[in-house]
Amino acid sequence: MNDTPTSRPAAHRDETPSARRASGEPVSARSSSSESPEPQETPAYPLLEAPADGVPDVITTAAQLKECCAAIRAGHGPVAIDAERASGFRYGNDAYLVQLRREGSGTWLIDPVPLNDLSSLNAAIGSAEWVLHAATQDLPCLKALGLRPRKLFDTELGSRLAGLPRVGLAAVTEHFVGVTLAKEHSAVDWSTRPLPHDWLVYAALDVERLVEVRDALAADLEAQGKAEWARQEFEALLDFEGPAPKKEPWRRTSGLHALRDLRQLARVRALWQTREDIAQRRDTTPGRVLPDALIIDLARRNPHDTSGLVGPPAIRPRVGDGSARRRRPRPAHRGLARYGERWLAALKAADALPNRELPTATQRTSAPPPIRAWHDKNPAAAGRLDDVRYGLQRFSDERRVPVENLVTPDLLRRVIWSPPADTSEDGWRAALSAGGARPWQCDIVAPLLAEAALDHPSR
Repeated sequence: MNDTPTSRPAAHRDETPSARRASGEPVSARSSSSESPEPQETPAYPLLEAPADGVPDVITTAAQLKECCAAIRAGHGPVAIDAERASGFRYGNDAYLVQLRREGSGTWLIDPVPLNDLSSLNAAIGSAEWVLHAATQDLPCLKALGLRPRKLFDTELGSRLAGLPRVGLAAVTEHFVGVTLAKEHSAVDWSTRPLPHDWLVYAALDVERLVEVRDALAADLEAQGKAEWARQEFEALLDFEGPAPKKEPWRRTSGLHALRDLRQLARVRALWQTREDIAQRRDTTPGRVLPDALIIDLARRNPHDTSGLVGPPAIRPRVGDGSARRRRPRPAHRGLARYGERWLAALKAADALPNRELPTATQRTSAPPPIRAWHDKNPAAAGRLDDVRYGLQRFSDERRVPVENLVTPDLLRRVIWSPPADTSEDGWRAALSAGGARPWQCDIVAPLLAEAALDHPSR
């Protein structure tokens, strides 16, 4: 099947977003005359309550790990793998439980904390395919334990390519296997020891039917002509090491946009780094040390002693007579008092910085300006973006694949804002490939870019 979008015939040039905007028509890839589908009741699926083979004991010793490796090696077919982390409780992204299941091997639950290195499993798995759900979530922590796949299948990403409306593990299992999974332990503190039995049941069930999901999904992708798309995506995931570190991560502090003074920004930076140091030392999530809202509050008020760390109680109107009464003050966050001297030292250090060392109001970046400014700054690029988005949305609707899986929004903006010297289809293909797009994505997006460049050439 040819998945490359065809160019618009000359007779339909007036359907471009640019032309339709000029005529006052809505710029939408969907027909405004189409009726919304009737809401459908969600079918009730039987709940998978217990592993078929029971819940295995958790592996905690080298001898037990050796036994696990022998069993995995003796099995056959793909290996379902999952990892549980303590996001929201611990500082890092470490795995606190690793689950494996293979036909002929059974299910294995491994506590990586006392073992630290699970690389011996690599030889046991060999070249067999890993099956994961949302691989980008688990690969970094698995690789930190020495586990590296040679081949993988991501059921979450594959489900997106297949056009499923919901791609959580429970929803995907419902769709392909006809049973559902419990979700109540997905956000618990997996660093807890000993792990409760019902948590272990949940963990074992996450890999119980995963290979079945993989097989049904692979058949669906093949039937839709998307198997090659998935193969390229999964191959690219083999090199995934995690998101690139942010250059100025403190700028992600919630509420930062409310501060305009550069000295206040310097205080946020200092408080943020102090919080990171404390959180890393305590192995806890930074938000538990001090919430973002209090960092912004301290940066704005700039207290000079411990008594000033807690702001004044809020005022709220009295119901009925319009007067005001003082709200009962909430207890101060324990992190304010516990590390009060550290916060004050950070504020003092920020205030002592010379002006030349203050942070800039906005982060310096090579990224294009916000899209809302494109029509004024670069009308040709704005026109190209409109047309390509329109074409991508049409393709998305026709083939049931999310637009963001056709090309990342960031890459699309970058290549359109700074087009290659060669704006032929081959030139755009090279630019997309250099930015990390896979060949199947280039096949779809490059023709749209080439046509948009003809309609909206850079001056």
